[in-house]
Amino acid sequence: MIEFKILLSFCLLLTVVHSKTAKLNSSNDIEDRSFTIDYDRDTFVMDGKDFRYVAGSFHYFRALPQTWRTKLKTLRAGGLNAVDLYVQWSLHNPKENQYVWDGIANIKDVIEAAIEADLYVILRPGPYICAEIDNGGLPYWLFTKYPGIQVRTSDPNYLREVAVWYEKLMSQLTPYMYGNGGPIIMVQLENEYGAFGKCDKPYLNFLKEETEKYTQGKAVLFTVDRPYGDEMECGQVPGVFVTTDFGLMTDEEVDTHREKLRSVQPKGPLVNTEFYTGWLTHWQESNQRRPAEPLANTLRKMLRDGWNVDFYMYFGGTNFGFWAGANDWGLGKYMADITSYDYDAPMDEAGDPTMKYTIFRDIIGEYIDLPAVPVPDRASKMKHNPVEMTSVDSIFSSNSRSLLGSQERKSNHPMTFEELDQNSGFVLYETTLPKFTRDPSQLTINDLRDRAQIYVDEFYVGTLSRENAIKTLPISAGWGSKLSILVENQGRINFDILDDYKGILGNVTIQIYDEPYYNELSDWTITGYSFENFSQLKQLTDTVTEGQGTNGRGMAIHGPVIFKGKLEIDSSTTIHDTYIDMTGWGKGFIMVNGFNLGRYWPVIGPQVTMYLPKELLNVGSNEITLVELQRAPTDKLIHFTDNAILDEA
Repeated sequence: MIEFKILLSFCLLLTVVHSKTAKLNSSNDIEDRSFTIDYDRDTFVMDGKDFRYVAGSFHYFRALPQTWRTKLKTLRAGGLNAVDLYVQWSLHNPKENQYVWDGIANIKDVIEAAIEADLYVILRPGPYICAEIDNGGLPYWLFTKYPGIQVRTSDPNYLREVAVWYEKLMSQLTPYMYGNGGPIIMVQLENEYGAFGKCDKPYLNFLKEETEKYTQGKAVLFTVDRPYGDEMECGQVPGVFVTTDFGLMTDEEVDTHREKLRSVQPKGPLVNTEFYTGWLTHWQESNQRRPAEPLANTLRKMLRDGWNVDFYMYFGGTNFGFWAGANDWGLGKYMADITSYDYDAPMDEAGDPTMKYTIFRDIIGEYIDLPAVPVPDRASKMKHNPVEMTSVDSIFSSNSRSLLGSQERKSNHPMTFEELDQNSGFVLYETTLPKFTRDPSQLTINDLRDRAQIYVDEFYVGTLSRENAIKTLPISAGWGSKLSILVENQGRINFDILDDYKGILGNVTIQIYDEPYYNELSDWTITGYSFENFSQLKQLTDTVTEGQGTNGRGMAIHGPVIFKGKLEIDSSTTIHDTYIDMTGWGKGFIMVNGFNLGRYWPVIGPQVTMYLPKELLNVGSNEITLVELQRAPTDKLIHFTDNAILDEA
C-alpha cells in the first residue's frame, strides 16, 4: 500500500511537470511540435505556422529568485513573447566538482517561471557569456587547475571541462527543448566569438557537437556576432543559424548591418539578438544612458523591415556580491563595472516599468498582438530611519586574521588569487623593507591587478591603481619596516581578454639608487580574505567589542574596518524595496542579513545607492555588515531612500 502511494505521488508529480511544460502549446501533441527555419521565405516556422519573436534579456543571476515570476510577467506585459536567458557557469560551478542548482542558481525554476508567464525561451549557455559578469562567466578555478589554459579555444583542457559542464547543465534542460514539449526554441553557441579573434573552427565545431547531444534537433542552434569586419565569418559554424547585434542606429546604419548579415547568410529571418537599450557603466565615469526616442526609431525601423528583435537588456538588475566584471578600456586599460546593472533598461534595477517600457510596448503593438496582461504600476518603495554603524575591528587584527583570513602562505614571490585558489575579495602581502639608502625611496608594483592599499607598520601610506595606471609610490625612511600590501580584486575582465589573473603578477621593488637601482622584495607572507563565508564574519562581529576602528576624521588608517549595525522594522510596517544611500562612505562592500549586496564606491561614482530588495528584510532586527577600505562619515550613519541614485559622477 505504501509503495502504491509513493508511485501514485510520483505519477501526479510527473503530470504537474508535464502540464507546466506544455502550457505554451497545450493544443499540440509533443510529437507534432517543431520550431524550424524556412530560409526561402525568410521566416521562423512554429508547428507549421510562421512565427516572429520580440524577446528580452533577463539575467536570473541578477535578481532574487522570489522575484523572477513577477519580473517575467512584467516582461510579458511589455509585449514580448520570449525571454533570453544567459547561463552563468561560474555561479553554478563555483569550485571544481561543486555544483549549485538551488536559490538564485535554480535554472529549471527560471524556465518554469517563463512557462507560467507564457514566454518562449532563447537559451544562451555560453560557455562564455560576457554579460559584464566576472570573467565572462567562466569559473576562476579553471586558471587554478590549468595555469596558462587557453579558454575559448580547442585547448584540450578547456574542451574537457566544457564537456563536463555541459553534461551537468544541458542534460537537465533537454526536456525543456521545444520539440520535447518545452519552451526553449533556440540555443546559442558561444557568444560574439568573432570579436575574440581566435577563429578556432575546431572549437566551434566541438561546441556544436556537444550542444546537439542535448538539443537533439528539438531547438534551433544559432550564433551571434557583431556586424563589423570579419567577425561574423570568424564566429560562423556550418549548419548553424547566424544572427547579429547592434543598438541605437540610423535607418541607413540598420540597412548596412542587414547587408552585412546577408553577405554571410543570404536567406533566412533577420535577427538582432542584442538590441542595446542602454549601455554598461564603469566606476569613475558617468552613467551610460541611451535616449528613448532615437531607440524607438531604430526599433520601429527593424520591426517594419521584418527583424526579430531581442532587447539587451530588458531587465538588468544588480551585480550582487563580487560578480561585477570589468573591461579592457580606459587609462590603465582596465575599468571595473559598477554594482548596479540597471542598464537604463525598459525595466529598472528594481523591475519597475520605465518610460522606455511604455514607448517600446506601443511600437511592438503595431506589429504583433499585445498580450492581455496588465502593465504593473511602479512598486512601492520605502525609506527607513538612518542606522548608526559601529566599528568592530580592522581586518589586520589577530582576531580578523584568525577568523577571516586563509592559512598563511610563505613565498619568495607574490602569489596570485588563482594560485591561492581564491575567487575574489582581498589578498594581503607582507614582508620586511630593507634599510633605505635614500629618502624617500620609490616602491613599485609591477603588473598589479587591480588595486593596492599600502601600509607601513600597519599605517596607511597610499594607494596604487591599475585603473589609473599608478604603480609607484614614494616611501620615506623612518616610517617603519613592515610592508603590507592589500590587493583588491575589482572584477575580472569579461570581454575579449579572458586570462585576467588577479593579485600581483610581477615583482615588487624598492628603489635604492645603487646598481641595479632597485631591490626586489621577497620573503612574503600571504593571507587571503575571500569573504565567502558569512558565518565567520558574523562570529567576528558578535564577539569582538574593542577592535581597531577609524581615526577621529573617519579615516581607515590601520587597514579596512568592519562595521556592524541593525535596521529595526516595526511589525506594523509593510516592507518594500529600498535603497541604501552610501553618501559619506568611501569604498567597500555591504551585506544585509548575510547577503552581499555588492561593492559601493560613492566618493567616485556614478553609483551612490545600493539596491536592497524587500525579500532580504525581516520584521524586527536586520543585521547590516560592511567592510570599509577608506573612510567613514563622522556620524557613521547609513541612510535609506526610496529612489536610486546612479548618476552622481
